[in-house]
Amino acid sequence: MEENKRIIKDCKVVIIGGSAGSLQVLLQILPFIENPISFAIVIVVHRKQSDEQTLEALLALKSQVKVIDVEDKVALKPGFIYIAPSNYHLLFEKEKTLSLDTSEKINYSRPTIDVSFESAAEIYGSALVGILLSGSNSDGTIGMKAIQNAGGITVVQNPVSAEMSFMPNNAILHTQPDYVLNTEEILAFIKEINPD
Repeated sequence: MEENKRIIKDCKVVIIGGSAGSLQVLLQILPFIENPISFAIVIVVHRKQSDEQTLEALLALKSQVKVIDVEDKVALKPGFIYIAPSNYHLLFEKEKTLSLDTSEKINYSRPTIDVSFESAAEIYGSALVGILLSGSNSDGTIGMKAIQNAGGITVVQNPVSAEMSFMPNNAILHTQPDYVLNTEEILAFIKEINPD
C-alpha cells in the first residue's frame, strides 16, 4: 500500500460504489473483514432488479459482518454492512438514517453513486471513506470530489485490476484520490482503519 498518505482517525462510514465488474471485487473483500467493525459499510452498486437477491444472499452467506438490505429510514449503525436496493437512490440523513428516493435516473442509473457519495459527504465529512470500484461509466467522480471537499478519504480501485476500467480511470483523471489500490490493498486498507 502507498506510504505517506492521509489516514482517517475516526471513521464512521465506509461507502463503496461500483458498477460492472465490482461484484467480484466485493466478494474478494467483504468476506475477509472481521467482526466487529467500528464503522458502517454502505454498498451502492449498479445492478438489475433481478440481481438484487443474489448480491444480498452472496454477501450474507460469505460475510462475517451482518448484512442489511436497506429499507427507507433504517438506522445507520457501526458494525453492519448496508446494501442499497436497486431502483432507488440512497441518501444519508442528519438523523443517522438512510432514506430511499425514486427521483429520475442519473448516469442511466438508480441508485447513483454520485448521489450517495455526495449525501454521505454532507453528513459525515472527514469521518467518511469513499471507495470507487470497477465500472463502465463516469458515475462516482463527482461524489469523490464531494468527499474530498468535505475532508474525507478517497480510494479508487487501480484500473489495471478492474474488470471495467472506465469508472476508476475517470475518477483518477478528474480527482486526485488519496489512494489508488488493487483489490488486496483495498482489503488491507479497510482492515487498517478498523482499530483492534
